[in-house]
Amino acid sequence: MTPATLELYVRAGCHLCDEFLLDFSLDHPGLLDAVETRDVDAETALAQEFGLRVPVLKIDGHVACEGRYDRDKVATALGL
Repeated sequence: MTPATLELYVRAGCHLCDEFLLDFSLDHPGLLDAVETRDVDAETALAQEFGLRVPVLKIDGHVACEGRYDRDKVATALGL
């Protein structure tokens, strides 16, 4: 099952965000183009919602994983 929406909330200069994206891309290279990366500092509403809680991966609007990449949580959320 391919999720309708993959959103990764990040901020510039965040090493956890960079690691998350790298690990995700290694596990799911075919889905990388489907990930919409959103900078939480680019929009006031996102900055208020996420604060320092980045990276956050939402799949179909639900938080699948945040902080560090969790292979099992992401696989479960993707239905793999």
